Amino acid sequence: MSTKHPVVSVTGSSGAGTTFVKKAFEKIFDQKNLNVCVVEGDSFHKFERADMKIEVGKSRAAGKVLTHFAENANHFDKLEALFKQYGEDGTGQKRYYIHSDEEAVEHNARLGTDLNPGQFTPWEDIEADTDIMFYEGLHGGVKTDNADVAGQVDLLVGVVPAVNIEWIQKIHRDTSERPYTPEQVTEIILDRMQDYVEFITPQFDNTHINFHRIPLVDTSNPFSGQAVPSPEDSLVVTTVRIDDVDLQAVADQLPVEAMAFLQNDTTLVYKGSFMVDVMDIMLTPIIDGLMTSK
Repeated sequence: MSTKHPVVSVTGSSGAGTTFVKKAFEKIFDQKNLNVCVVEGDSFHKFERADMKIEVGKSRAAGKVLTHFAENANHFDKLEALFKQYGEDGTGQKRYYIHSDEEAVEHNARLGTDLNPGQFTPWEDIEADTDIMFYEGLHGGVKTDNADVAGQVDLLVGVVPAVNIEWIQKIHRDTSERPYTPEQVTEIILDRMQDYVEFITPQFDNTHINFHRIPLVDTSNPFSGQAVPSPEDSLVVTTVRIDDVDLQAVADQLPVEAMAFLQNDTTLVYKGSFMVDVMDIMLTPIIDGLMTSK
């Protein structure tokens, strides 16, 4: 880890809501006028879309389906190396995974390439003279026998809704924004279950802060096609493992409508619609501290 070139990582499963937390961080970074090096988690997958389909087919025939959660479908070593190098001297290399035609046009114009959605851009040097590195993806806090990504992170934030909410959100997103049916998304969830247990959930023991959303409405059958529970129909359980964060002071800054209370010395509970407020109150001083230490 580094005080001169800090690394902030937001980690969570597909459908957990890491993009929402990323936007909250972006607001803080903008307020502080920070030059941020953004790293996208899926750019450290090992296979492009067409190759991944081939590998999944081969693995399914062999009896253990390869998923994007697994170590052998990702470059954990390269992610650890990037965080380590950035922490040491503010340099490193990254690439992009192209999701859409619009992103293909953007990157092809920038790089002079002819790439399509589902492909990676070439590895390239990160921007010079950035203030902080920010990662958002599946594996920002992973530890295995071969790589310790979490050990290179200065602030590690986990986003982990109750699993039924996570699945409901994933089904809703993949059927509304991507060309999948509910049945196909359900199959993906089931295929990933072993890797979810092995590579995703252990990360939340490594985090400095976890944001864990709990439903206040019935989500007993997440595969029924029900709507995603709204923030107003949720509680957020925020656990903090940083000594100098005063959770009571955070709670005292929230309005009474937040229904905030301390469950214990390290756990703050509040209505889901106040999650952004809590992030702003809690994370802004932490980012200030990282920048002051530079």
